[in-house]
Amino acid sequence: MPDVLPLIELAAPTLGEAERHALAEVITSGWLTMGERVRAFETAFAQLHDVPDAVAVSSATAALHLALAAHDIGPGDEVLVPSMTFVATVNAVVAVGASPVFVDVVAPDTPHLDLADARRRLTARTRAVVVMPFGGYAMDLTAWRAFAEEHDLVLVEDAAHCAGTSAPTGVHGPAAFSFFTNKNMTTAEGGMLLVPDPDRRERARRMRAHGMTASTLDRDRGRAVGYDVVECGHNFRMDELRAALGLVQLERLPEWNARRRELSAHYRAALAAELPAVTVPFTAEHPTTAHLLPVLLPAGTDRAAVMAALRAAQVQSSVHYPPVHLFTAYGTVDPARKLPRTEEFGARELTLPLHPALTTGDVDRVVATLGNALAVQHRV
Repeated sequence: MPDVLPLIELAAPTLGEAERHALAEVITSGWLTMGERVRAFETAFAQLHDVPDAVAVSSATAALHLALAAHDIGPGDEVLVPSMTFVATVNAVVAVGASPVFVDVVAPDTPHLDLADARRRLTARTRAVVVMPFGGYAMDLTAWRAFAEEHDLVLVEDAAHCAGTSAPTGVHGPAAFSFFTNKNMTTAEGGMLLVPDPDRRERARRMRAHGMTASTLDRDRGRAVGYDVVECGHNFRMDELRAALGLVQLERLPEWNARRRELSAHYRAALAAELPAVTVPFTAEHPTTAHLLPVLLPAGTDRAAVMAALRAAQVQSSVHYPPVHLFTAYGTVDPARKLPRTEEFGARELTLPLHPALTTGDVDRVVATLGNALAVQHRV
């Protein structure tokens, strides 16, 4: 029988003995819910991103929800949002009772929210704007901060792809991070919220736990007797097991992000040499955490056929993302609204494997396999 090539995974968490030991310590301690490890994780994450503090939560979606709710965004308000994002970005807006307003991207090779189009979409009801640094590629948050201040808007960063970024984040407005399994670091599920305003930050901290003024740990350790509920909140808490994972993963995050950037550079060089018709968005010098390796296939390519050919050759791939405004749930938000650049990017984008366990040989194999798949269609 012919040898079967090993599978090249799209994304793979790096887990080992340190994570196993950290989880065992939590179980041995007997304290599983939000406690001292969660607080330690918040502190360490804040220090890594050079901000005063952080709020650990159950997911990035929860972080986005709290970012909006803690700034009183709700019914009757409009929020400018990207369509080129994971649907959670927009779901969070709807969850607080506000209305999403979709904005186009700059260009297919720069899938970031377009500031000029955002200006055109402003109305008297616009209260916030959510930006999403696609794939971990940094946005010009200074320009967006100026735009937000000019129009008295809350600037929210969906930083789900950006853990460990060297670009300032959580400074210009609230920023929500994800620790889902496919992210640069993982707690399986989980997220983190950075809020520059200390009062809003503490409000978000209360709202993640039902609006209560004291936690279970505070009462158990005698730091509080009873509690008050000062507003309606949610159960968006992180537990000690996830925080323990996060503390271990966070230590290696800078190393992993550096490796992702090295692999991305190798992809760019290999694609430029072997498949010049396939381009990588952004520039090689663009600051990034390198969460994703997106490419743009030549116009007219049968992407499904390419993905099937990759899969047959033991190479995983994906699409990031189907535009949100084309989903059934959001198709009636503004049915006359067209987002041509978003739609072109969404039709041509293909995500290739990228994670620290890959070798440069794996990257070369992915590029060669992609070339074979495209050659069948006589596109390159």
